[in-house]
Amino acid sequence: MLFSSVTFLYWFFIVVIALYFIAPMPKGSTAIRNAVLLVTSLVFYAWGEPVYVLLMLAQCVSGWFFGLLIDKFRGKPTSKVFLVASLVVGFGGLMVFKYSDFFIGAINSVSGAGFDLWKLALPLGISFYTFQILSYTIDLYRGNAKLQRNLLTFSTYVVLFPPLIAGPIIRYTDIEKELKSRTHSVEQFSKGAFRFVIGLGKKVLIANVLGELAEICRNSSEQSVLFAWLYAVAYALHIYFDFSGYSDMAIGMGHIFGFKFLENFNYPYISKSITEFWRRWHISLSTWFRDYVYIPLGGNRVKPLRQVFNILVVWFLTGFWHGAGWNFILWGGYFGVLLLLEKFVFGNFLKKLPSVISHVYVMLIVIISWVFFDGYTLSASVATLSQMFGIGATSLAGNESLYYLRSYAVPLILGVIGCTPIVKFAAVKLRDRFVTFSVAAQPLITAGALILVTAYLVDGSFNPFIYFRF
Repeated sequence: MLFSSVTFLYWFFIVVIALYFIAPMPKGSTAIRNAVLLVTSLVFYAWGEPVYVLLMLAQCVSGWFFGLLIDKFRGKPTSKVFLVASLVVGFGGLMVFKYSDFFIGAINSVSGAGFDLWKLALPLGISFYTFQILSYTIDLYRGNAKLQRNLLTFSTYVVLFPPLIAGPIIRYTDIEKELKSRTHSVEQFSKGAFRFVIGLGKKVLIANVLGELAEICRNSSEQSVLFAWLYAVAYALHIYFDFSGYSDMAIGMGHIFGFKFLENFNYPYISKSITEFWRRWHISLSTWFRDYVYIPLGGNRVKPLRQVFNILVVWFLTGFWHGAGWNFILWGGYFGVLLLLEKFVFGNFLKKLPSVISHVYVMLIVIISWVFFDGYTLSASVATLSQMFGIGATSLAGNESLYYLRSYAVPLILGVIGCTPIVKFAAVKLRDRFVTFSVAAQPLITAGALILVTAYLVDGSFNPFIYFRF
């Protein structure tokens, strides 16, 4: 069930909100409301994954049980054994359901064997809830998190539906206090609803439209340079508004239910280095790998050669986390090498460049990366990149590419402006200048945007979500 669907907006979400706020909070206890969120989150998951909900519940129980054992044997070698066991179970699920066919295919290619692929369906959100469970057991072992003895409370943390399918990746320590006690107010509800609708608008009105353009370009027979660039730019904007829009919706729903989820995007397309880009893009994933892989490997506290190894390991895993394909591994390695070059070769030189030049450098690198990211085969990605730079292209521009450039000019311009802080800056200025008007205007803007999005959803059919692939 997509957040950007009429079923979710006008049935599921409304029912959940009603049940949640009807549920009492005796003496400030959130237990009953946690139960509402747990049950409705399981319904949300089972809506599309009726069988795999059992897998998610099994992972919840195993994470909770290993947590009990890690805490019970704290300070003893046995505690580490149970930590390792939790890692094996968590990553084991990922390996079986997400990567089994990749490894079988690799074995078949190398050895000539003819092992049958398992062709298992990818469980919804498994990459996200696995990392959430493991962050709990690791933090518990390190002494950075307190033991959660209540299985229902722990399960609520894991299966909470707003961040389940697309993040941000929530750590137990982020919402530990709010699972026990949280406050609600009209102001917080309004803030959450506004943030949710902003994310919904980004997803439906910009990401879907530009995703449609990227799909048209991808399937066109015209081999012009313009069409290749039109595809690459449209896809770069599409993936940003698609993913950040979902994060905005999750954060907004968190506010509604009394949770404060951390930001996941901070205008990454205004970055002036690849290092800065990855501090702004999918922040929860970048910090997860930093805290649970890079730093334990030694981080920056080791000799340069070991730093190189650590960075390459992190970026191999980052690419592989996104998908079981060589294009994702290449994509991760591509960024790993660039980050190494910035760190050890031309990072200082980059800082001295005019902002315009460094920004163009980042956008060129990132747009190229998305071509590999989107490509289902390496050969298709290489062909598109070649066409972008005139190799194999039949012309600079054709009638079809010029037609679609004109047709989608408005959403492209809105996308370019929207991925910068310009809109937010202008909104803050107007709010500060017209305080009374802005207070009254926010609910009107929320309602108006919701009506516009609904009209588009009822009339349109193109409503994919990229991160369902991962």
